[in-house]
Amino acid sequence: MTLNMNREVFITCAVTGSGNTQNRSKLVPRSPKEIANSAIEAAKAGAAIVHCHVREPDTGLPSRNLSYYREVTQIIREADIDVVLNLTAGMGGDMVFGPTESPLPYSQSNTDMAGASERIQHIAECLPEICTLDCGTMNFAEADYVMTNTPGMLRSMAKMMTDLGVRPEIEAFDTGHLWFAKQLVSEGLIEDPVVVQLCMSVPWGAPDDLNTFLAMVNNVPQNWTFSAFSLGRNQMPYVAAAILAGGNVRVGLEDNLYLEKGVLATNAQLVEKASKIITNLGAKIIGPEDVRKKLSLLKRNPK
Repeated sequence: MTLNMNREVFITCAVTGSGNTQNRSKLVPRSPKEIANSAIEAAKAGAAIVHCHVREPDTGLPSRNLSYYREVTQIIREADIDVVLNLTAGMGGDMVFGPTESPLPYSQSNTDMAGASERIQHIAECLPEICTLDCGTMNFAEADYVMTNTPGMLRSMAKMMTDLGVRPEIEAFDTGHLWFAKQLVSEGLIEDPVVVQLCMSVPWGAPDDLNTFLAMVNNVPQNWTFSAFSLGRNQMPYVAAAILAGGNVRVGLEDNLYLEKGVLATNAQLVEKASKIITNLGAKIIGPEDVRKKLSLLKRNPK
């Protein structure tokens, strides 16, 4: 693979995520207002796109509460700075099995499995420019949790997103996810321009060694637009790696809590640090309006 550096780079900030990070840093936003304000600060720091989950304000646990998504969307849309909104559609595909000797019935308290329409109800009402499509099923994190996205579910969700005029961001955690994403495109369920996020070092998907990363990059068609990220201490090295491989950048508290060893970060600080890496490499950071033109995105107010 030859050096194919991207000279015009956009930054996505993944603001809060749904992982168990809320008790590891007081800077992880919980309430809709905190999440929206953190997204706005990230936009002011240079993020063209903000990727948002929502949480229960009291506990910080992940949520699919429609009113939370609406509040986040409303605050961001009314902000004094422009930014592309990317809402997750990954919730509602969480299967947690019982103990290894009796996996069924699955854990009723921890499993959250919903139908396609329910999983994108907030997308249909909030109308972000982008929403994520986790393009596969995988053993995820610890114990007996499986991120569950069957081919039928993904076909249905992709068509609904496309029909809504919301651009799916394919989230690929391994090479097979890219293989199926190509199938969705070939079936007309995802339209050009195609956008993909390469999610590296998420247990137990693709590790973030450079050989595996390049295998992922080499499986992205030339006419697709990709970004890439890694977790924890490798978040910032992956800012450089993604650009040098021809892609764009994602940082934020969903993926990493620290600005440096022992120093907890805000989303804005992570964006600022990534911006310095990008400009020091000689690339230009593009803003939300240029991203909308590049990716054919439609900015709308929620219903």
